[in-house]
Order: sequence, then C-alpha cells, then structure tokens
Amino acid sequence: MTKTASTAKDAHIREYLGTPTDLKADAVKEVAAGLADTLADVFALYVKTKNFHWHMSGRHFRDYHLLLDEQSAQIFAMTDPMAERARKIGGTTLHSIGEIGRRTQVADNDALYVTPKDMLAELRDDNLALTTRMRKVHAVCDDANDVATASLLENWIDETERRTWFLFEATRPAFGKND
Repeated sequence: MTKTASTAKDAHIREYLGTPTDLKADAVKEVAAGLADTLADVFALYVKTKNFHWHMSGRHFRDYHLLLDEQSAQIFAMTDPMAERARKIGGTTLHSIGEIGRRTQVADNDALYVTPKDMLAELRDDNLALTTRMRKVHAVCDDANDVATASLLENWIDETERRTWFLFEATRPAFGKND
C-alpha cells in the first residue's frame, strides 16, 4: 500500500470508526493490532478446544470432555471484550475468518484421530503460547500508557495460565512427578 493510500485509509477509519481517546494515534494502532493478533489466536484456540472436546474419547472421557467444554467457554468469553477494547480506543478489530487465519499463530489440527493425551498437550502448549503473546501486547500497552487494556490482559493472562496448569496436570506421566 502506498503512503498516500495508507493515509487516506487512516483518515477514512478515523472519520467513520474513530472514537475519542487521549492515547496517541500510533499507540492506538499498535495496541489495536496487538489485540487483533491476539483475538485471532483466541478464536483459533476456541475452535481447536471445541474440536478436541467433540472428539475426545477414552477412559477419562467425561473429565476431559467437561474440562475442554469449560475451557472453551472461558476462551470464547474473551472475544467480545477484546474486540470491543480495540474499538473503545479508536482502533479496528478482526473482520473475517480469513483474517483470523492470516493472523493466528495457533496451528490447525484437523487429524481424524488424536489421542486424548496429545490433545491436552497440544492445548497446553497453545495456551502457553497465548500467554506469551498477551505479555507482549501488555508491554505495548505499558509503552502506550493504556492501563485499561493492560488490566484486561492481566486477567486473561491469569485465566490462560490456569488453563495451562490444568492441562499440564492432566498430562503428567505420574502423580507427583514434575517434568
């Protein structure tokens, strides 16, 4: 995109979607981009968690099925506040499934069969990676003096760490053994 086209696009967004804020324009752009990237991961992780919930099998079926249902609901609950936060500060957010696919760092898993242990381990690693991404966006918020977005991220990081912990505990090879 040329500089002129980019400037015209930014002006159009400000005119039709702009929201008053005391944050600097560059900060809004960076925070909103970080939130959009994170939101793409959240949507992808939600679908992946639901996929594994639907395809769970084995002797711990009920426990794992309920765990993943609980976790997917918690993940989905992040989506609207995250998108609306970007809009509150005058930014934009995701527009399509295609954009989610382009922005997400969560790898697809459309295998016909995945063992329960592998499902939980994959989700554990995905949640851990989501925590890392949210910490990076938090740093952007700190630089922008965007305490409200940072505060939301702190709660989501805590929730994501809890999911990671539960998935870690469910994948331990033996009771009381730390890896």
